[in-house]
Amino acid sequence: MTDQAQAFSDERRGLILINTGPGKGKTTAALGTAFRAAGNGMRVLVLQFLKGSWHYGELDAAKALGDNFVIRQMGRGFVKIGGAEADPEDLRMVQEAWEEARQAVLSGDWDMVVLDEINYAISYGMLDPEQVVETLRQKPELMHVVLTGRNAHPSLVEIADTVTEMREVKHAYQKGILAQRGVEY
Repeated sequence: MTDQAQAFSDERRGLILINTGPGKGKTTAALGTAFRAAGNGMRVLVLQFLKGSWHYGELDAAKALGDNFVIRQMGRGFVKIGGAEADPEDLRMVQEAWEEARQAVLSGDWDMVVLDEINYAISYGMLDPEQVVETLRQKPELMHVVLTGRNAHPSLVEIADTVTEMREVKHAYQKGILAQRGVEY
């Protein structure tokens, strides 16, 4: 079998993928992978750990796919970090999101689970990375899990099959151009 033929083998196994780094596009890449999975008949669940206060175009696109593609916003939006303690309400919401994520991963009901912005929840000290690692080690063999957000924890990077780091080279915001509907949200 050629290398290319082997790369496109029908043998299936569940992968752990991480999109991390300081550049834009981590969620966008994860959603692209999720839409591809749905297009191949897979059931996809996207849990967004911190997002929740804005309406994103992806929410409308996902509705068109029906029950095989579900996005749930589990947070309130931006969270305060640094200097002050995390808001107890944000901590509660992250813990609820994690419990739903853990149950979804272990349930076997989904072919792919995207844990959007989970790396932020971990790096902000709102979620224990070892809980996440332990759950990922128990995931069903054929389930794919995608984790997004800057500063992926080393223990997650270690168990992942594929890690992509987005690096910002240039961004329109540096020219004073605000986020554009259809591109950033």
